[in-house]
Amino acid sequence: MTALTGDKSPVTLLKEKEVKFLEHVKYEHLIAGTTAGTVATLILHPLDLVKIRFAIHDGIHGTPKYSSIANAFVTIHRSEGFQGLYKGVKPNICGAGASWGLYFFFYNSIKNFIQGGNVNKPLGAGYHLLAASQAGFTTLLLTNPIWVVKTRLCLQFSNTDKPNSYNGMLDCLAKIYKTSGLKGYYKGLVPGIFGVSHGAVQFMAYEEMKNNYQHYYDLPISQKLGTLEYLTFSASSKLIAVLVTYPYQVVRARLQNQHYSYKGSLDCLKKIAKHEGWKGFYKGLGTNLIRVIPATMITFLVYENISHLLLTRKNSNDKPSEP
Repeated sequence: MTALTGDKSPVTLLKEKEVKFLEHVKYEHLIAGTTAGTVATLILHPLDLVKIRFAIHDGIHGTPKYSSIANAFVTIHRSEGFQGLYKGVKPNICGAGASWGLYFFFYNSIKNFIQGGNVNKPLGAGYHLLAASQAGFTTLLLTNPIWVVKTRLCLQFSNTDKPNSYNGMLDCLAKIYKTSGLKGYYKGLVPGIFGVSHGAVQFMAYEEMKNNYQHYYDLPISQKLGTLEYLTFSASSKLIAVLVTYPYQVVRARLQNQHYSYKGSLDCLKKIAKHEGWKGFYKGLGTNLIRVIPATMITFLVYENISHLLLTRKNSNDKPSEP
């Protein structure tokens, strides 16, 4: 009957959809995103470490307090040495490389699928927000364990007590599993899910800025822009996203902190509000902006150039040779 009517079975339709989606998947975005995230992390990790330490200081527990960003660098260097500024750098590189690589990979695959393979088809802000949200949620589920490890290694102070000390990334992974099981790898997941909105807002703003610029100058959407444009759009979009969503990062860092614990996200929110007021939700914001704005500028600039190079090379290789 199926053959006579020309109708296709649900299994056949599902397989065709899978094939069509895979046609829009390009590994070039994964390579470019991973490279970009790694480069930015290597350059700016010390600022990330200081930001986390500012974020987890609540005035109640005996964690180190720094009077300024400069004081934090001097104090950490004096008490923990130069290597102290790079505590947690390995999982940070793994996390940033994997996160940016997967994010760009999933985001562009979803966006390309919505565009039907036409990279010059403009999408509205809603579609950009949808694609970025889906990409962010998938990436978060895959990389949250790495971020838990990175946070805990960054929070190893010079006077760290033995039960909460780790000898590296693998040791940290093993001890988290021993004490908390698999759920230990997903501490801070709930605020992390809310944090998906951060990437969604950033990518939406970035894409809208690029599209409006290209529309104004009557350029194709796939047209490669200059360095100044990429730096300006990436910095502006990041600033918008940080100001809107920063509090979740404070909550997430505190839930992942090994030195003291909360009953959950709601308990953490209540205690921050009670003991620190609204300012507590923005602790480490200055350090974060100093870190993430340059990091985003470096990441997007490296990503745009590498992805354009790889895709241009692929397209030229895919063209049939002249007879």
